[in-house]
Amino acid sequence: MKKIFILGASGSIGENALSVIDSNKENFELVGISVNKNVEKANKIIKKHNPKYIYINDKLAKENILKTEDAVICEDDKELSDIFNSSDVDIVISAISGFAGIKSTFHAAKSGKKILLANKESIVAGGSLLMETARENNTELVPIDSEHNAIFQCLPESRSTQDVKQIVITASGGPFHGKNIDELNNVGVQDALNHPNWEMGSKISIDSATLVNKCLELIEACYLFDMDESFFELVIHPESIVHSIVTFNDGSSICQMSNPDMRVPIANAMSYDKRLSIPFQPIDFNNLKLNFESFPNDRAEIVHLAREAVREDSSKGIYFNAANEIAVENFLKKRITFRQIYEVILRTFDTKEMSKFNSIEDIFEIDQEARNISNMVIKSLT
Repeated sequence: MKKIFILGASGSIGENALSVIDSNKENFELVGISVNKNVEKANKIIKKHNPKYIYINDKLAKENILKTEDAVICEDDKELSDIFNSSDVDIVISAISGFAGIKSTFHAAKSGKKILLANKESIVAGGSLLMETARENNTELVPIDSEHNAIFQCLPESRSTQDVKQIVITASGGPFHGKNIDELNNVGVQDALNHPNWEMGSKISIDSATLVNKCLELIEACYLFDMDESFFELVIHPESIVHSIVTFNDGSSICQMSNPDMRVPIANAMSYDKRLSIPFQPIDFNNLKLNFESFPNDRAEIVHLAREAVREDSSKGIYFNAANEIAVENFLKKRITFRQIYEVILRTFDTKEMSKFNSIEDIFEIDQEARNISNMVIKSLT
């Protein structure tokens, strides 16, 4: 019986992870959750699963959380770290959205436990430091983003990449597939949130609409698989059935396919040595048509920034992530237009030379600096 702690249990990834646990109760037990402010969802999880540990850092939410007899309620980082390091936890699922998940992911990386990673921002901002922390503590990082988990599944059992010639990361194209950037000036928030294939949180839905999510995934893949950015290609695949394609030196290409369902990569990551049973919609191969298109040229500048961030292994990843988060937040609040999301990222990058970072404290300091600059850019636009 593997004991699981879910960071961000009330979000969409957390919900899917709970569904996989429900389908495999003989193999997994939920021992802990972290939540932010969604008390209603948190209390439903607590009532159903009765986790031993509940980590919550919002004081008002903490007052309204369901307190079961045996539950330990905590809000201190030291307590969270102690939980991860205890024998009560075997697997940590890092599912908090955005930069907010970076500190808890670093705590998990120091634990020597298995981490199922959905919080791509931890790697985009933390880069080589997070990977080094995991290596030093013999912590296994298994990706549960559909694209990265697909790469993970396509590689040999040793996860060696020495025979890899190229890796294709697919993108659905989002709700604005087929439209050029000049046609997106007046799109509304609800238009951008209306993803054709996936049900996701608002932040990642906007990232998918802008295609910035593929830039973040490119950066993440380079660090996860310790490969140069030149090995990766981004391709539009509107059906979202082929999630990534790995081509080897002998000309063989292997892909991972499934209908859009986050439970598939989560189930694989939870027990990749033994396939778990989950309810899923099988692919109907009768008359199946799969389309692949070049990544739009009018997003090339933003992709170039992502590749640059990996090549330099500097604070550019922190700047890229921070500028995007601030831009998306302001778009959702209707303070800037959809098109201006790109402008905020590009102008934030133009402000200063990027430096190296050596600690998580450096990451937080640089992140705040980047957010301040992004907010100034937004102020100049509004």
